[in-house]
Amino acid sequence: MRKHSLLLIICIFQILASCTKVPVGPSLKDMLSANPKLQVVLDKYKDDSLKYKAAVFLIENLPFHYSYEGEPLNDYLKLFELHGKGTMYPDKVLDSIKRACGPFHMDKLEAKSDIYIDPVYLIENIEWAFKVWREQPWGKNVSFEDFCEFVLPYRVGDERLESWRERIYNKYNPLLDSIRGLPEAEDPKYVSQILMDTLHKAPVYFTELFSFGPHYGPKVVDWRSGSCVNFTDLQLYVFRALGLPCSEEIMLMRGNKNVPHYWNAVFDKDGNSYRCSILDPTSELNSPDNYWDPKGKVYRRTFSVNREMIRTMGKKAEERHPSFRYPCFRDVTAIYAGSKNRTLTVGPENLYNPLKKGEPVYLCSASFMDWAPIGWCLYDKRLGAVFENVEGQVVFRLGTYENGSICPQSDPFLLDRESGEVRFFPSGGREVEVTLLHKYELYFEPFVRRMVDGVFEGSNDSHFNRKDTLFIIKEFPERLWNVARVNSARSYRYVRYYGPKDSYCNISEVAFYTSFADSVPLKGKIIGTPGCNGLDASHEYTNVFDGDPYTSFDYVQPTGGWSGLDLGTPRRIEKIVFTPRNRDNFIRTDDEYELFYYNDGEWASAGRVRPHSDSLLYKVPEGALLYLKDHTRGKDERIFEYKDGKQQFW
Repeated sequence: MRKHSLLLIICIFQILASCTKVPVGPSLKDMLSANPKLQVVLDKYKDDSLKYKAAVFLIENLPFHYSYEGEPLNDYLKLFELHGKGTMYPDKVLDSIKRACGPFHMDKLEAKSDIYIDPVYLIENIEWAFKVWREQPWGKNVSFEDFCEFVLPYRVGDERLESWRERIYNKYNPLLDSIRGLPEAEDPKYVSQILMDTLHKAPVYFTELFSFGPHYGPKVVDWRSGSCVNFTDLQLYVFRALGLPCSEEIMLMRGNKNVPHYWNAVFDKDGNSYRCSILDPTSELNSPDNYWDPKGKVYRRTFSVNREMIRTMGKKAEERHPSFRYPCFRDVTAIYAGSKNRTLTVGPENLYNPLKKGEPVYLCSASFMDWAPIGWCLYDKRLGAVFENVEGQVVFRLGTYENGSICPQSDPFLLDRESGEVRFFPSGGREVEVTLLHKYELYFEPFVRRMVDGVFEGSNDSHFNRKDTLFIIKEFPERLWNVARVNSARSYRYVRYYGPKDSYCNISEVAFYTSFADSVPLKGKIIGTPGCNGLDASHEYTNVFDGDPYTSFDYVQPTGGWSGLDLGTPRRIEKIVFTPRNRDNFIRTDDEYELFYYNDGEWASAGRVRPHSDSLLYKVPEGALLYLKDHTRGKDERIFEYKDGKQQFW
């Protein structure tokens, strides 16, 4: 998606650079030469020094921003609009729009540089930004620098440009009337918390299925639909329309997942920042160093390009990795890592090849089986690669950018968050047997934890007024099929699974057996609490006994749900087999899997298999970094190691 936009910026930059000796960006003179109409903006503000400075700030950074435009964009926006109605699941929305409009092709959109922005639009934006900055009581505690970066910008990404400030201002500004006269309202943080409380109350329609196109613009305020980047946009539009400084915070690659991540930061009267997100469980503004997610590196999006970073790297645009080619961000890792902020040093002895002094070396984080740059440093022949401001609990690898791709320069290694120690994953070594139960971190399977304290019960009373406990789940299940031995000499006509508090009785499958040696489960009439969450009644209690581990019960109430069987006559129960509600990341029978281990600088295959159970057995070098790929279906896969008899994902 970004390929065409980067080529556009490079071409424009080269044209402008031909007129100037400045190595990191065009001058104001260059910009006026490229688009003489911009002189209208400067002439309007020649007698207002601050507005003039703001106009210069925007104009000098226009080459680093662009829009995607074209007829297919209208079809793309329909995805978010329809999903935002809350009446269809995202996959159904995608199918519906695809049938009506055809498939979406990003390459049919045109990237249009902001160099040619309408001066009238730019003036309108400047006027509204200054209006709210000067009229709101908290504006006096927003510095001009923060105003320029976090209030003034007319766009939040690569969305199609349209007027948005007045409409959003009129919608949300009255909500602050009751607090505007309070002394506390002079602190942007106080007002930000009030506004965040309001934004957090409305429903959100989250999905990552539509993340194959550009930002979709200020309509996100109305539709409240999309992924983390879209909800970050929503907050930017609302806060900036009211003169509240708000930034987008970025992980170029999450420390424990295969994708980037975005959230917001707001500021207090002293310029300190606080983390927040409409997608968080609460609306609380949090200290950045309380953010638990493994991060590696964190950046704050700015409207201005980071000229100092470009100057320090000392490479031509095409010689820098695209993520750092025109960096409109600044490094804020230190405030997020807090006391766990590290200086990471990888000595020359740990690199594959000798490097030149001053050559950029990239700190890379895993993305599926590849490695994505998230930071950089200049190589030092004596010390090696020294990266400032890094947070651990992330597996990294070093690389250089050569011929349009990352060239690996080290084995993968783990930076420990607590100690700051570096541990490399070895190649070779003696073989050990590993038992694999899933291909993705169970932390991201939220349903399995909802089974802890769930209980299986037996009774001869259909209302379970008198009941016996057959088994209590004390730990969250780590595999698809989980076996529980029942120690009871009694027989029961009615048996059930009763979900713990706040679990929505999430479970996929249960089978009761008379004998531990039996392979055929007991049959009976399905009983339980009717009513389920969702739009299509597809998560009812009857799913628990349909024999399908990929359907599930999701009770409409958080507590009180259960599903069971009326066996017709009392039967003894000696074994229970159950499956947690899941996202299909456990080992699936008959899918084709391939295990890879990292060896001598590349992924090596340990073989392909089709399992006949819910586990896989392999032999791999001890301590190796591993990756399990399902060639049949799915996309959730992640690097891991086998440690203490279990899979440890990173």
